[in-house]
Amino acid sequence: MSNKISVLLVDDHSLVRRGFRRILEDAPDIEVVGEASDGAEAVKLAAELRPRLIVMDCALPGMSGLDASRRILSKLPETAILMLSMHSEETWVQQALDAGARGYILKSAVDMELVTAIRKVVEGEIVLDPQISRATTLKGERNSGLTVRELEVLKLIVAGKSNKEIASDLDLSANTIAVHRANIMDALGIHKTADLVVYAIRAGLVNIR
Repeated sequence: MSNKISVLLVDDHSLVRRGFRRILEDAPDIEVVGEASDGAEAVKLAAELRPRLIVMDCALPGMSGLDASRRILSKLPETAILMLSMHSEETWVQQALDAGARGYILKSAVDMELVTAIRKVVEGEIVLDPQISRATTLKGERNSGLTVRELEVLKLIVAGKSNKEIASDLDLSANTIAVHRANIMDALGIHKTADLVVYAIRAGLVNIR
């Protein structure tokens, strides 16, 4: 059985998919196992091929990349999704993270970023395009005022871990982690995990490298 990272490419332009395939074929640890041209086909192929990672175009005809991601992750929660978009606005990033994407990179930078982003996402990191990270900070930004323990918890939240997993890592109870999570959100005035992840990365509260 191959140890390569199996990848499904989803984009409605065949030339774009061909370009992605060419980039990825040069990477010895990555294997493109299929291609889809719309959201419905992506859902179907994901179920058949069970790729480790899906490179998903945000804007697809019919079912959007966001909707396709939600459907795929409801059946295959272990699948990593790397969202590609032409949009750098924070609302798009937040929607992608909300849909379960583990990364968001801009098409304009895809040649240089794609292979690196795929490897990082598969390793469990959340990857945001540097151009997004340098964008305007979230509305309502304030000094974090977080304790050392809260920063530890925040880093693990950004890594995509559940309260139970964080509790195990830090040798605390899941209830204690839930309290820390609530306190972090209160301190930052943020009430959704996707928003919290974007804020933490942009504000430099966690190091994602």
